[in-house]
Amino acid sequence: IALSYNRQTMKTNLPLRFSLLCIMLMIVGGATIASNLNGEQQRIALRDSILTQITGGKKPEAIANIQSFGAKGDGTTDCFPAFKKAMQRAKKRGGLHIVVPQGIYYLRGPITLVSNVCIELTEGATLKFDPSPDLYPLVSTSWEGTFLYNYSPMIYGYGLENISIIGKGTIDGNATSTFATWKPKQKPGQLLSRQQNHEERPLDERKFGKGYWLRPQLIQLYNCKGITLSGIKITNSPFWCVHLLKSENIICNGLRYDAKLINNDGIDPECSRNILIENIQFNNGDDNIAIKSGRDNDGRNSKSPSENIVIRNCFFKGLHAVVIGSEMSGGVSNIIVENCTYAGYCKRGIFIKTNPDRGGFVRNIFVKNCEFGDVEDLFYITSMYAGEGQNSHNYSTIERVYVDGLRCKTANAAAITLQGTNAKHIRKVEFKNVEVDNAKIGISISKSDGVVFEDCHIGGRSGVPSQDTPQDKIFER
Repeated sequence: IALSYNRQTMKTNLPLRFSLLCIMLMIVGGATIASNLNGEQQRIALRDSILTQITGGKKPEAIANIQSFGAKGDGTTDCFPAFKKAMQRAKKRGGLHIVVPQGIYYLRGPITLVSNVCIELTEGATLKFDPSPDLYPLVSTSWEGTFLYNYSPMIYGYGLENISIIGKGTIDGNATSTFATWKPKQKPGQLLSRQQNHEERPLDERKFGKGYWLRPQLIQLYNCKGITLSGIKITNSPFWCVHLLKSENIICNGLRYDAKLINNDGIDPECSRNILIENIQFNNGDDNIAIKSGRDNDGRNSKSPSENIVIRNCFFKGLHAVVIGSEMSGGVSNIIVENCTYAGYCKRGIFIKTNPDRGGFVRNIFVKNCEFGDVEDLFYITSMYAGEGQNSHNYSTIERVYVDGLRCKTANAAAITLQGTNAKHIRKVEFKNVEVDNAKIGISISKSDGVVFEDCHIGGRSGVPSQDTPQDKIFER
């Protein structure tokens, strides 16, 4: 075990320290959570307050079959005109519930949503997008935390209310032959976008698209209110699968993923708030959930934190399960992850990452009753993740993190890692009931203050051996 700590802090009486740890204010949509509650009471009060603010999208009463607009589920007919007509009808009537029957609906272009629309993909229905980049016009979007113009996501909505995509059908980005091959070519465009971010160039000067190789998202809802995504299966995304950008009042429920192309994050809330993510079956080529709030100057200037997010009853499988950062310059707070388990391998379970370029804050994070199998790291916080080389010294604040009930079978690197900076230590992190059967490194802590462990067993338990237990294994850690 590699462990560094403040000796005076560790000598403080544990009950007193726990009480002090819980004397804080948390703001949830204007409501104040009482500061004298313990970590578990805070989690429950915070969760219940968040859930009262979430309704998702309201379904319109008018219903129409997409085939009535000329769509055919034969896998070859271009259904882009049919969806465009359906959106025009929805806009004219003030809303429309569009039912997509069984079949493969091929689209040579994006679905650009309007307010008060529900798309219901019935069982056996697939939206399959043509992957030709020229079919996707430039739109206002964000790419890796920088605001710019780029190819339209395949399903895109901006400035809308009451959007639902539901049902047991499938959305297939079909990106294998084009977008999935672009990452080796994206570096110049990626670096230019970050330069424009740091120079604070006007948005209308940030035009990307052809020749820059920046891949679009599959689904992006930008500056929207009242969203429900439920039941659908997602596969073959060109980039991030579901990008919730500057949006609020969101329910993601029962989504199913088979999205293993490069950078196929499952759900990316960015600068968004009041979100419930539950009962998701992840199987992704990158992060399952990555909570963000903008990169560097754009994130700090937007002043739009990601906050009030409940993640529960999910099955994780992918690169990392729940990530905060590294593009979190606008701040992240009031995140609850509870009652989740694993469907397969995850490199890291809970991963919070930032660097001295980012600024911003991460605070009021609660993890309750989550389990993993074999991981590289179970719980990892770092303030020294890869940066842009600005040397801007915008150190991030990371504080008030509560973990109660976290388990894995094997941590091949480390069970728990906390890595702060000299300028800003990580503060007030509490671990209770952490169980790790085997760990190469148990605990590694640096530049962190007020770290509490209670009833944690890293690398096995000590105790009375059976008659068959070798003497040198009695107190194995």
